Amino acid sequence: MPLLNLGILAHVDAGKTSLTERLLHTAGVIDEIGSVDAGSTTTDTLALERQRGITIKSAVVSFPLDGVTVNLIDTPGHPDFIAEVERVLGVLDGAVLVVSAVEGVQAQTRVLMRTLRRLRIPTLVFVNKIDRSGARDTAVLRQMAERLAVPLVPMGTAAGLGTPAARFRPGLGPAALEALAYQDDDLLAACLDGEVPKARLRRVLAARTRDACVHPVYFGSAITGAGVSELTGGIRRLLPTAAGDPDGPLSGTVFKVERGPAGEKVAYARLFSGTLRVRDRVSFGDGRKDTGTGGNGRRDTSTDREARVTALAVFDHGTDVRADRAGAGRIVKVWGLGGIRIGDALGTPGRSYEYHFAPPTLETVVVPGPGTDRRSLHLALTQLAEQDPLIGVRHDEQRGETSVSLYGEVQKEVVQATLADEYGLDVTFRETTTLCIERPVGTGHAVEFNKKDSNPFLATVGLRVDPAPPGTGVAFRLEVELGSMPYAFFKAVEDTVRETLGQGLHGWQVTDCAVAMTHSGYSPRQSHAHQGFDKSMSSTGYDFRGLTPLVLAEALRRAGTKVYEPMHRFRLEAPADTLGALLPVLARLGAVPETAGTHGTACVLEGTVPAARVHALEQRLPGLTRGEGELETAFDHYAPVTRGTVPERPRTDHNPLNRKEYLLNVTRRVGE
Repeated sequence: MPLLNLGILAHVDAGKTSLTERLLHTAGVIDEIGSVDAGSTTTDTLALERQRGITIKSAVVSFPLDGVTVNLIDTPGHPDFIAEVERVLGVLDGAVLVVSAVEGVQAQTRVLMRTLRRLRIPTLVFVNKIDRSGARDTAVLRQMAERLAVPLVPMGTAAGLGTPAARFRPGLGPAALEALAYQDDDLLAACLDGEVPKARLRRVLAARTRDACVHPVYFGSAITGAGVSELTGGIRRLLPTAAGDPDGPLSGTVFKVERGPAGEKVAYARLFSGTLRVRDRVSFGDGRKDTGTGGNGRRDTSTDREARVTALAVFDHGTDVRADRAGAGRIVKVWGLGGIRIGDALGTPGRSYEYHFAPPTLETVVVPGPGTDRRSLHLALTQLAEQDPLIGVRHDEQRGETSVSLYGEVQKEVVQATLADEYGLDVTFRETTTLCIERPVGTGHAVEFNKKDSNPFLATVGLRVDPAPPGTGVAFRLEVELGSMPYAFFKAVEDTVRETLGQGLHGWQVTDCAVAMTHSGYSPRQSHAHQGFDKSMSSTGYDFRGLTPLVLAEALRRAGTKVYEPMHRFRLEAPADTLGALLPVLARLGAVPETAGTHGTACVLEGTVPAARVHALEQRLPGLTRGEGELETAFDHYAPVTRGTVPERPRTDHNPLNRKEYLLNVTRRVGE
């Protein structure tokens, strides 16, 4: 049976989980539609989701649709849980983007649509809540055209707006023909020659939708069911089914990891090729491309692991069912892969795992409550980070503190409740701070030679740090012969370089740089007569892991680094007569308006503001605009810190910037 892996995406409170319930009910999978307010929905299974009425974790549920098995993935709408959406995008064949007919386009709507367009994921738009007071149709359609700036094809019109009797009237009008003709030259020529047959119009619509060139728009209500049957028809006719060869080499991507009742790891994976069977021995790894030893495009197998599949489950008729095998196109739950991580590739790497959204820009220290064991807390946070890799856990041994990186305050509350409910741990948090980054200013080079000067390690390591374009991350390459020493020593250097760059000259993560290994050397394996291996005379991986931070820290010191803070792009709409009070406050907060325009009696400002000042702006806005101001913000880029003192972050390592302190901690020997 054909498969379609469908994502439901939206801004918070657009009604996406209610739409999921309606689709399942329409398909006959559930007998009664669950309520978000009552905490009885099918996909919100966590106690916290039911209590708060929001989706926190993505959930998969399946239903049949005209001979196609649809794996429907309900994703969170709140921007604090964007990491959950992040991981789902790479496994989708198509998507439905839900927009509220009352609230219209929100900041999250724009972020999601930009990403769907960039990834060329075929997407339908469902304008929900047409039965609610204040619902709009043409105004929301016009707003989507302006703010989303994508080709939209209205699939009909809404009638009875704002009443329980609101309904969707299907039909392709002149606006649909105009949008399609703009995307298809043959159709445009046919329009000029005369009337276009409806059958041809539908064929072009399906082709351009599957190419992600246009986005059909439906109006309806998940609560009353208006427009839902037309939407399901569009899902079946306009979105592509899953492709993949079940007889090909195994290739899949893990997009979610959870813990089972016994604490075992359960991986959710999309299979792009091949067939996975119970008792198969499967290789899995991070899927990164090898760029350090010549760029041969192969996966770095040193990060690969292997394990035997002990159980499988596939999704069918609203639940997951055990299976002996699963083929290409399927979303599966896999047991037995103990070391599995989100983003790992199963078998042969297919699609490389990419991050589509910005990383977290906030950090907070977790404070254990009375009677809370610190070791248990650290273990619990580590397990939470397994399930959400964009939540980084940072442990400071010297201060006995653990920090977590977050997207927002709601996420902090969820972490607190999860630790209490699932682990029995009582915690509070310190004030949230902003996460900065460091970038090299220039080029720096350093080298330490084996058995020379004050080098206590049996290793030679030379490293050069060069700045790289923003957004490129960290690249490591060799400028020495790969055969000049055992590969394990090169790998130890590369791994240590990446780890050491987690804390730069000011304590922030160093990124957007290229690190080249310029010198290498080691002491070959030595042994005394009639005796075994003499560790004191032979190089080991420990020597290279110990020396690399010293060399890299010195290279960074010579290159110099600059601290960059996260910047948000904002869109602020407020009454024009409030600008006089608003502009000075924006200036004091470091916000820089770049464009200004009018929207009726309102003025629209767009520009950038430091992420650290967004919360303050949100608090001041109602008083400055008589409660009429609307603010949208989203991460945009990093900019050099230019106001006040350069922020410093306490180090959690042995501080290779202080040679004497470092050697005392690492080797218990003081360098001369």
